[in-house]
Amino acid sequence: MGGRTGIFISLEGGEGSGKTTQCVRIVAHLLSQGRDVVETREPGGTESGEIVRDVLLHRVASLTPRAELALYLASRAQLVEEVIRPALADGRCVVCDRFADSSTAYQGSARGLGTEFVERMNHWATDGLAPDLTFYFDVDPEVGLQRRTASREPDRMERERLEFHQRVRAAYLEIADRHPERFRVIPTEGGEEDVWTQVRQALDPLLERQEGRR
Repeated sequence: MGGRTGIFISLEGGEGSGKTTQCVRIVAHLLSQGRDVVETREPGGTESGEIVRDVLLHRVASLTPRAELALYLASRAQLVEEVIRPALADGRCVVCDRFADSSTAYQGSARGLGTEFVERMNHWATDGLAPDLTFYFDVDPEVGLQRRTASREPDRMERERLEFHQRVRAAYLEIADRHPERFRVIPTEGGEEDVWTQVRQALDPLLERQEGRR
């Protein structure tokens, strides 16, 4: 676990939160500063992870909560060892669209497996790796689902009932309360530019601190 010198940023949010749009902006901002950036996603980011992603989101109609969690953990473990740790050791910035907190919210809370249990499993799968900064883009689930389903066919997770997504949102806010050292909750009601301003207010100080340590 030694030798980590890069910056690890994760993005979390409910369906239709605008998370992926802000991911693009964060990557562009880092590149504009001359930083070496690795952009990845969960589940996915590796050859095996993309196969798991297809199974989780598109290939099957249902999975038991434990089977679902196991697949996410497998994809995550491969991504950490194959992509994230080597990039951080090389001093690169890693920007990941979803990471371990997604499993805590979706499988731990909304699926009822227990947040403490899922966090222990996350710690095992990642060998203790956690982001330096996590953005949670907060959106009313009803609004977010309307945005997402209006743009394309919903995947397996997006087809869950509204109550499920409401539990996910509550779980994320609880996780943010427990991890204030790395979580930044970004309300999304004000639109894309307002969200980006809030992101910059949290991101730029981190970049400045890291630059000062070089």
